[in-house]
Amino acid sequence: MILKRIEERAKEYPINRLRPVAHEVLRARTILYHGVSTLIQHIPIWACQYCPEVYIGENGHLIRTCGGSRHQAKNQVHKWVKGSVQHILVPVETFHLQNMFQNVIEHDNRFDYDRIAAVVELCLQAGADPGNQNIYSSPDVEKGIVGTKSLSDDDIRLVARGTLNAWETLRSGVQKLLLVYPAKVCKHCSEVHVGQSGHKARLCGVFKYESWRGTHFWKKAAVDDLVPPNIVWHRRPQDPPVLVDIGRGYYGHAPAVVDLCAKGGAIAPSKYSYMMKVDGLTAPV
Repeated sequence: MILKRIEERAKEYPINRLRPVAHEVLRARTILYHGVSTLIQHIPIWACQYCPEVYIGENGHLIRTCGGSRHQAKNQVHKWVKGSVQHILVPVETFHLQNMFQNVIEHDNRFDYDRIAAVVELCLQAGADPGNQNIYSSPDVEKGIVGTKSLSDDDIRLVARGTLNAWETLRSGVQKLLLVYPAKVCKHCSEVHVGQSGHKARLCGVFKYESWRGTHFWKKAAVDDLVPPNIVWHRRPQDPPVLVDIGRGYYGHAPAVVDLCAKGGAIAPSKYSYMMKVDGLTAPV
């Protein structure tokens, strides 16, 4: 009886009314990747060599928040290297399913399934047609950087606005799809699974010393799990040219894409104002 109910339920998916949303998410994702790849040619991106910290600006900040590559250090100064698109748009991958009601992926069968971007997998299960887009890789960012060295300030501002709009469209679309299509995230790591139930591949690195050998503990996924905001320090006009550790309580934060677009000339939505501390005081000298 249970198997029959599952089979009958599978006939209801994908939901036709959500197909346009899935297509819109895929288009916004392509625009977002091209926009970010264009903006980073004009706006410096810095990534710490020893931790996931990212900073957008002329020089890296001096805030002592580095914990080292294996969290062996604490409150150290970051060592900055040039960043890339992956430091702004953090990739989140998941197993690619043929349909959302197929059998659960066992640990021994994990290599039989490809890994693709979680957002793309969600859209495919929602009925989106990728067309000529390669679902196994990120959008061809090289197409977004041709001739960008000669862009004017007005052109960069237009790119920043379009990129920020694509970011908001992507996140709002994913939120709508998650109301209907299930997705799971591990409680102890960043593993994401798009489907009815989480897979059984023992890939969680938190409990390798335990008897269950790294089995994931699944909970319902949110938008931030599939599209990580990657919060960074935001330098305001009233802040010093280089952010210092003594003022860390005064400085604002923002998602990396929002901070990048704001530095490109776009106006950040008001919902980020509290986080960015737009009108807040600066650190005393």
